[in-house]
Amino acid sequence: MSVADRAPVRPLRVGIVCPYSFDVPGGVQFHVRDLAEALLARGHEVSVLAPADEDTPVPPWMVAAGRAVPVRYNGSVARLTFGPVTAARVRRWVGSGEFDVLHLHEPVTPSLSLLALWIADGPVVATFHTALQRSRSLQMAYPLVRQSLEKISARVAVSEDARRTLVEHLGGDAVVIPNGVWTGTFAAARPDPRWTGTPERPTVAFLGRLDEPRKGLGVLLAAVPRVLAAHPGARFLVAGRGETDADDVRELLGDAAAAVELLGGVSDEEKAALLSSVDVYCAPQTGGESFGIVLVEAMAAGATVVASDLGAFSRVLDDGAAGVLFRTGDADDLGATLVRVLGDPALRDRVREAADRTVPRYDWSVVTDRVLAVYEMIVEGRDAPVGEDPASLRGARLRRLTRTWGEERVRLRGDA
Repeated sequence: MSVADRAPVRPLRVGIVCPYSFDVPGGVQFHVRDLAEALLARGHEVSVLAPADEDTPVPPWMVAAGRAVPVRYNGSVARLTFGPVTAARVRRWVGSGEFDVLHLHEPVTPSLSLLALWIADGPVVATFHTALQRSRSLQMAYPLVRQSLEKISARVAVSEDARRTLVEHLGGDAVVIPNGVWTGTFAAARPDPRWTGTPERPTVAFLGRLDEPRKGLGVLLAAVPRVLAAHPGARFLVAGRGETDADDVRELLGDAAAAVELLGGVSDEEKAALLSSVDVYCAPQTGGESFGIVLVEAMAAGATVVASDLGAFSRVLDDGAAGVLFRTGDADDLGATLVRVLGDPALRDRVREAADRTVPRYDWSVVTDRVLAVYEMIVEGRDAPVGEDPASLRGARLRRLTRTWGEERVRLRGDA
């Protein structure tokens, strides 16, 4: 039986906590937003608690928990909120919500999710997004959160890399449910003539924070001269916010800088149009990635993906079948890979065909089914008959769900 064939879950009251601020949204915030909208579309009641300033526009189902403080973490800047005033807000929200399920994202991050975990006394699902080889902060946090972690009814990791980080730093295990993408939105996006490539002037896109070294813009820019030597008309479209500007690019590349166009920040609609227009989407990240949601977006939009061979990226790209991998951080190898991909239309066609088979497993329709199956499991465990151990029931059901979802992935991979 596939995940989609499961019996429908009764309407639930779901409280979702996001630790990161919606003032400057990123991957976790978008995941929380899309999950909330997917659950609402299924008829469930949802309330999301997240940091946000009073003047930040938020949807009606979100409760703003106040201003966040920027903190450097995992090669980026996380905006978190903590303290007694915030704790009182969390307590009021949890108490008034009467949730069937409390779903916490990054529950050991010192922000709203950790506070909610301390306060919670009902069924709790925790999703872990972070993937790190070694984290001193997680090792230091473990003694402080060990007892609270026992409150968690079910653990979810967005990737095998995130699951490994959880197991190695906090113990226990988790079922893997990937990030979701509204794949139909990207598949239906119309190309923009400003960004559409041609055989003589192919286009390569990059999306990400320009001033975060781990996003790899420097690696891509260093590869530009080699690509231009083989494809003189190539254009590199760089979208994202940050302190990098045209002067920085000119200083690095000289005359080759004319091939690089800095688009600045783009809206969701512009991102979809950009990805549907370009010949190649390049993901040159150097580390700190647990999934790679933009890779799925690019595949759904029809772009050929060229990505660094990080473990998380390799898994999303089906070990290189649904995208072309290069050695992480190696600008020469990236340049050679882009030259090969841009010069081989048949290769791009093969990769896109494999991507078409890969993308469905990440659609929110599938991901939401999996999340709801976990909710159903822990709600049933809470109502287990006297004499049955809810923890044992949950463990058995998680193992069964993991097997079912593994079979579903194999089925989707085999579908033409």
